[in-house]
Amino acid sequence: MDGWPDQQKEPGISQDISASASLISSCALLLSWCINRSTGQARVLTQHSTTQHSNLSSPSSFPQRARAPTAMDFGDDFPEGSDSHGQQQNNRRKRYHRHTPRQIQTLEGMFKECPHPDENQRAQLSRELGLEARQIKFWFQNRRTQMKAQHERADNCFLRAENDKIRCENIAMGEALKNVICPTCGGPPVGEDFFDEQKLRMENARLKEELDRVSSVASKFLGRPYSMSQMPHGTPPLSVNSLDLSMGSLGMGGQPLGVGGLGGGPTPQDLELLGSSEIPQFQMPAPVSEMERPVMAGIAARAMDEVIRLANAGEHVWIKVPGGDGYETLNVDTYDSLFGKPGSSSSFRAGDVRVEGTRHCAHVFMSAAPLVEVFMDTNKWMEFFPSIVANARTVDNLVNGLDGRSESLILMYEEMHMLTPLVQSREFSFLRYCRQIDQGLWAIADVSVETERDAQFGVPSRSRRLPSGCLIADMANGYSKVTWVEHMEIEDKGPIGVLYRDMVTSGAGFGAQRWLGALSNACDRYGALAALAVMNAADLGAVTADGRRSMMKLSQRMVANFCGALTANQLIVWTTIPGGANDMNVRVSLHRVDEPGLPNGVVLSAATSVWLPVPCDHVFVFLRDVNTRNQWDVLTHGNTVQEACRIPNGSDPANCVTLLRGVNASHDSMLVLQESCADPSGSMLVYSPIDMPAVNLVTSGEDTANIPLLPSGFIILPDGRNSVSAGGGAGSSGGGVLAGCVVTVAFQILISSLPACKVNSESIATVGGLINTTIANLKTALNCG
Repeated sequence: MDGWPDQQKEPGISQDISASASLISSCALLLSWCINRSTGQARVLTQHSTTQHSNLSSPSSFPQRARAPTAMDFGDDFPEGSDSHGQQQNNRRKRYHRHTPRQIQTLEGMFKECPHPDENQRAQLSRELGLEARQIKFWFQNRRTQMKAQHERADNCFLRAENDKIRCENIAMGEALKNVICPTCGGPPVGEDFFDEQKLRMENARLKEELDRVSSVASKFLGRPYSMSQMPHGTPPLSVNSLDLSMGSLGMGGQPLGVGGLGGGPTPQDLELLGSSEIPQFQMPAPVSEMERPVMAGIAARAMDEVIRLANAGEHVWIKVPGGDGYETLNVDTYDSLFGKPGSSSSFRAGDVRVEGTRHCAHVFMSAAPLVEVFMDTNKWMEFFPSIVANARTVDNLVNGLDGRSESLILMYEEMHMLTPLVQSREFSFLRYCRQIDQGLWAIADVSVETERDAQFGVPSRSRRLPSGCLIADMANGYSKVTWVEHMEIEDKGPIGVLYRDMVTSGAGFGAQRWLGALSNACDRYGALAALAVMNAADLGAVTADGRRSMMKLSQRMVANFCGALTANQLIVWTTIPGGANDMNVRVSLHRVDEPGLPNGVVLSAATSVWLPVPCDHVFVFLRDVNTRNQWDVLTHGNTVQEACRIPNGSDPANCVTLLRGVNASHDSMLVLQESCADPSGSMLVYSPIDMPAVNLVTSGEDTANIPLLPSGFIILPDGRNSVSAGGGAGSSGGGVLAGCVVTVAFQILISSLPACKVNSESIATVGGLINTTIANLKTALNCG
């Protein structure tokens, strides 16, 4: 064996070795093939089992014919750990795409503007964001669904909270009803079994018995049969204002007025006289919506510009009234040409619509800033102008001022009256805009809003306030220069009395001169109140400063009550009593009073107007003269009166508050509180009886809010015609008419202190006789008979 390498090999042995090597190689190849085959079959069996389980219902899931193994079966073409079938399943799954923050922001912004974009908008978003149109469409659908769900959840929460709130209120009301007491009878609360039929029948029988008993008592009292069952079916029950004219006559304070009347028992005319329905309450309109506010702000700004131009315009726009003390009227044609707009109401003004435009300038004793506060506060506005403003309300505060009242804008309601039943009041809802133009220079502008809002107050659709207002300029001496512009289009709601027709149609009745006259008197009053604080005891006299201040406030309330009683509107019915001296008609109105500062009960107001051929100032001087008072005042019974106290209301001696008493009267007799005021537009004298305990309370400076007053008085106005002075006489050769005035006499009488009294025709005749006697005495004393 050691010599084999060096020896020559035999041919047979070499062949055997070669054959053995070939056999070993073949066995190794066969072993490798068997190992690969077993591994590939296991993989194929696993895949086949999974496919057969998932596709059991598919025709392709049936067994396939066996085939020869390939290299794919053994995984020779795939790297280690790869799975081609898993990748195919992932490709078949739905692909999810997460939007970027920029895409979401853009889509949210578009959703706020347009939740339902059209095809063009979706295509534009697709180009901007790099998304498919279907993605944009699906996003908006999902967003709308999400928003709807959010709203439903919010509504559910709100309704659940409201339900809980109502349930709690119901429980609280139920607990309160257990302890309630009937305000009429003071009985126990109503039980659940109150509406039992048997109990209702018993209650009905009891009420019938009580009605029969009351009817029997009424028949004995009236002296004639009276039964509610005799009234026809469907007749409505009489209200408190529908008073039966069958009771004995009652006068002031419930005392008898024993004077002959208009006849015996009541007549249908008498029943119609005082039979009126209950006065409806004033309904405030709804506040201005957010959509209306910008529109109204623009209207107010344009009105402000027009008011400033009108206040500074010259003679081509304003025409001076001869003898009008600076009073001017508007040239309507010039105004339409300068301020009219194509298609505006001025271009198509109806024939029955009248234009009233006036301007006046005056100095008032108050600085600009407090005056602006009066204009923007409706309570102070009514307090300053009781003879013009019957009612005023702030409907809505649209804009609050930046510096004080500057740039303030309010929506305001106002009712203006003429202190006579012969002229209907005017109602407007309008914007009031305040602006500070310069240091110490302010402007106020008023303009009516749309006719739809005016109609809420019952205002005629063609009556409106055109741009009106005033300029207020501070002066160095504590005064202010006020230039007032009043401009309206009016469609009269009713006929105007003949005596007031010229005055109203000329614009003087509600004109700028009348406004400025009332403003000047009010400013003088407040100046007099302020001066009381610095007056010494010698100037005050017997009444202290607090007593004078209390008396002035009481007199101011008296004047406001007197002016309010003479309003003529749709809520207050004035009925005419024909006849009287010189066929003079007296108008009466009945109303129940239950307010503090007034006597409780039923008050009869009576008024009449008469023309006198005497200048206004002559009549005013005669009426306020204490030496001639017994010539016209029937309540003095011819006795002379004197001033117990006099408080000036300004620089004009005619404007004052006085306390009058009879010369021969006893210490405990009634006194008279009187206030007189005058201005170029007219004058007024108001008075009311007041007893001695009330006078002592006033002069001591105590609160006078509960002192009852029932004032009467006179209103003296120019007749509104071109007139000559009294010196010219009736036979003057001038072209004018004799100067005259219109005097309105008004009385208020307490018919009864009972809220449900009954009035007869004798009471009304007595009041008419009292007015006729006063007018006759006045004419006789002035030589006008």
